[in-house]
Amino acid sequence: MSSTILITGGTLIDGTGVTPVNNDGILLANGAIVALGDQAMKQASPEATVIDATNKTVMPGLIDSHLHCTFDDVQSNDQLFFHRDPTLVALVAAQNLQKVLRSGVTSFVDPDTLHGVGPSLRDALDAGVIEGPRMKTGVQALLTAAGGTAGPLIPDEGTVGYAQVVNSVDDVILWTRRHIKQGADWIKIHATGSTPTHRGELLVWSANELKAACDTAHALDVRVMSHCRNSESVRAAAEAGVDLILHASFMDEIALDAVVRSGAALCPTFTFLANLADFGASVGASPGMEDVFRNEISATAKMMREAYDAGVTLICGSESGFALTPYGHWHGREMELFVNELGISPLQAITTATKNGAWAMGMEDELGTIEVGKLADVLVVDGDPIQDIKILNNRAKLSEVISRGNRVDLDRPWPDHGRIPNWQIGSWAATSLTWERAYGASS
Repeated sequence: MSSTILITGGTLIDGTGVTPVNNDGILLANGAIVALGDQAMKQASPEATVIDATNKTVMPGLIDSHLHCTFDDVQSNDQLFFHRDPTLVALVAAQNLQKVLRSGVTSFVDPDTLHGVGPSLRDALDAGVIEGPRMKTGVQALLTAAGGTAGPLIPDEGTVGYAQVVNSVDDVILWTRRHIKQGADWIKIHATGSTPTHRGELLVWSANELKAACDTAHALDVRVMSHCRNSESVRAAAEAGVDLILHASFMDEIALDAVVRSGAALCPTFTFLANLADFGASVGASPGMEDVFRNEISATAKMMREAYDAGVTLICGSESGFALTPYGHWHGREMELFVNELGISPLQAITTATKNGAWAMGMEDELGTIEVGKLADVLVVDGDPIQDIKILNNRAKLSEVISRGNRVDLDRPWPDHGRIPNWQIGSWAATSLTWERAYGASS
């Protein structure tokens, strides 16, 4: 049961993109925003908990529209596909979701989940069985036998990790329907993949396969998102009817035109790339990848700004769940990258993680803005993100996280777990122990 909370003072960023104003009062009760301004002050009962936000910022909870809650900060595709027990996946995800919530994310979209546990986690969150943000989810990603980013690790048929392999239009229709029956809020397609003889990712779906997924899902009132890491795939996905395009790497003018005409939204998810480019060396990332990812950000950002100026909906996502984007640490960085790489304003960037994120949740009438009748997911931030957007990525600057109308305990110990057998794999050595390495070439 949610409590009654009155937030007074501070500056209000309501999530709609309008200029911030003084916060005269926000009254939360029964899990919703029930009054603003003078009416909030008049309607608040003496028993209401009062939060003084003087010199702080009040804003909607963040919505991370690209997050993998079942991966557990995975370090390799081998770990991801072959070292994740289904029961432990759900149990560990329940712990990690506390980290996500305490970082100011009150809602998130998970495109694909290990062993298809996403709908069960979502239902457990909604029922209050476990603590965490609101969740919308896919079941598993649909991949052709040509694979996704994991390339040859993907089997020729069947299921592995977050992947369901489809090999025909009939397969696409079958598994789209099955995932919807299992509770999918989204259908996820891996439109591009890596092959041994091709540099970078290429389109690994036919136009008929893409259209079959979209037509089947839309007929059952479910939307489709697609991982697209080249321009051809962006164009093909938009023309097939995909609703949300992830990455949209190296998008060209032809692909952008297809996106504009289709009405698809874009979620570039620069955070993973930027973390590797800026900090990869400090965690032992593969040498040479820094420049590759910087170039991808630079090439994509220019077209992403063109898309934004053309009215395309821009969505904020962190791709948390990998070692380079661990839970609870990077959910606000995408907004900083939008400001620095796209040149949009901090207020515009915040809207991509609030109002626009509500679209990704399919809850535009309930989330994303501070308005009477909306659900009570609210942040109180110690500082001004309009002056310094980076503070939204700093948990120490979160004075309050209010989720479902309740204050989240931010003072308890940070949730963490010890070693789980066979969960994280290790290597015998970082390189081969040759005779020359042991004794020196001149010995």
